[in-house]
Amino acid sequence: VAKNDIAHVSLAEQIKSHTFDRFYEAICCGRFKEEKGTIDAPIGRHPKDRKKMAVYPKGADTAKEAITHYKVLSYNPELDCSSVELSLETGRTNQIRVQLASKGHAVVGDRKYGQGNQNSPIDRLCLHARLIEFIHPVLEQKVSFEAPIPKEFRQFK
Repeated sequence: VAKNDIAHVSLAEQIKSHTFDRFYEAICCGRFKEEKGTIDAPIGRHPKDRKKMAVYPKGADTAKEAITHYKVLSYNPELDCSSVELSLETGRTNQIRVQLASKGHAVVGDRKYGQGNQNSPIDRLCLHARLIEFIHPVLEQKVSFEAPIPKEFRQFK
């Protein structure tokens, strides 16, 4: 989204220093044991499928640090899924999808890392980039951009 090199350098530095905030909302399979928490699980290329990513043990040479914070917003027992708010400390490829699936809570509709959800009334990946906040590279003020939650997500709450 950067329109010039100065903006690009500024935004890249903010992402590196963890001051570029990204918030997501997902509908996940199952009920979480903890209402909020942190998933600290390194991610690297899947050992057999180069088009996928995978969670690795800490210290693995083939993986990079990946940290996701989550907060359960609601649980729907009828559909056996949870609405979850997520924020990223790092930004690895498919980070949210890979980490949630590794914990047994695949994102509903995720055919790549999960089984989808047979009870789902909609047929798509239920992951939404809801909000980003960062310091504007020129104005040097915090700016926020928010996208409303898709209407079909309401069916799960």
